[in-house]
Amino acid sequence: MSPKSSKADRSQETTANRLYNHLFEACNILRGPIDQDDYKSYVIPILFFKRISDVYDEEVIENQQTYGEDISLFPEDEIYDLVIPAGCHWNDVRQTSEDVGKAIVDAMMGIERANPSKLAGLFSSFDDANWTDKTKLDDERLRNLVEHMSSLPVGNQNYSADVMGDAYEYLIKKFADMSKKNAGEFYTPRSVVKLMVQLLQPKSGESVYDPACGTGGMLIEAIRNMDDERASYGKIYGQEKNLSTSAIARMNLFLHGAQEFKIEREDTLRKPVFIKNGRLQQFDCVLANPPFGLDKWGAEIFESDQWGRNIWGSPTDSNADFAWLQHMYCSMDPKTGRCAVVMPQGVLFHGGREGTIRQKMIETDCVECVITLVGNLFYGAGVSACILFLNNNKPAAHRNKVCMIDATNIYTAQRAKNIMTEDDIKQVFDLWTDYKSVIDKCAIVELDTIREKDFTLAVNSYIEKTPAETVDPKQVRREFMEALQEVKDSEAALMELLREGGYIDG
Repeated sequence: MSPKSSKADRSQETTANRLYNHLFEACNILRGPIDQDDYKSYVIPILFFKRISDVYDEEVIENQQTYGEDISLFPEDEIYDLVIPAGCHWNDVRQTSEDVGKAIVDAMMGIERANPSKLAGLFSSFDDANWTDKTKLDDERLRNLVEHMSSLPVGNQNYSADVMGDAYEYLIKKFADMSKKNAGEFYTPRSVVKLMVQLLQPKSGESVYDPACGTGGMLIEAIRNMDDERASYGKIYGQEKNLSTSAIARMNLFLHGAQEFKIEREDTLRKPVFIKNGRLQQFDCVLANPPFGLDKWGAEIFESDQWGRNIWGSPTDSNADFAWLQHMYCSMDPKTGRCAVVMPQGVLFHGGREGTIRQKMIETDCVECVITLVGNLFYGAGVSACILFLNNNKPAAHRNKVCMIDATNIYTAQRAKNIMTEDDIKQVFDLWTDYKSVIDKCAIVELDTIREKDFTLAVNSYIEKTPAETVDPKQVRREFMEALQEVKDSEAALMELLREGGYIDG
């Protein structure tokens, strides 16, 4: 990276941070009557409403300059990115003094109805938000919120899609920090996402699919990795079970400047949406962080799955991990398909039915890399996680082998959580690209060796460890006796002080 680009990146990050701070201030206006777990249901849609209005105003000026008096001859949906009907602009709400909540809802719903192909169900997905309940949000508080948001223009001329998107990502992370409910499904650490995308290396024009897309962060990182962002148009797919989270993902992609993507709301394991020619649609790149250990996920349906996803077996209804893995494998293009997925480390070594499914997966020779990660890295996940990288087109040198990386010691400790910095991610990725065994860190393992070990993928079963230092037993005994004598001397000194102070009888 050149000094110039590095300086530009830092400037962009600073600008995004300032924008984020302004956006998060909106939460302070809601503080009190609105529970902090629900902040996102108010702040995120109102930010999007403001962005739409500001961009529309910019387009009005541009179109007037371009078309002049002929502007009335062109349909609005052809010359505006998003249409804003009469009475539904931000300024219409700003001029409202009574029933402000109703004005906000009416404007959002009006914009949604006027743009059905792009915004259908977007604002209405936030069913946790009750803008019209004056016992929670009176007109004065809502006017304060509108004025706060009005004080900062958020059009394209004010903030690029990258800056706006970064600020939005900071906001999503903050909501995950604050949330006590399902934060792990809401946000995946960005460094882990970057590592997964580096493994996948999505290229311009390739299709990318996330079957548990959450707020869309993985899809956005994949787009960033492509040489030509326009080549991603029509190639980005995501499915998400939660209604409001799927709406947040769509807003996230819009605010990052993505175009012609498809985010669908539905339960992926029970009802996959992306079907082509009567079968499961297949993609070049598949990536996800599905919910760990999901129970009651529909095992009975999966046993006779109409899409043929139970190719290695049917997991029990108490744990969907291998159902997700099989869905993702079946969603990979047979020739070009790659998959990076976050899983609990149990999938690497559990026996029984899971062990049988794992054996069949390994025998396909699709597993190219396994990376174990440090604990306390993911929101709401007490278990340690790993990344599985699958590839239907392994390089010749990687066939019948699995690269196993122990990254449990590659992290940066923080007070509340562990994190992986850019340097940590680079260290892990370098182990992968170097593709050679490294004591304590990495092993290139033949499939025959894995067969000999009953098809476990537990990396510590294969990585060579630094021999433990041998210490003379006489030295150990001597050090123990010295430490014991120190304890006795300290105890005697303490007792003498207590006697001198009259605290105990002498």
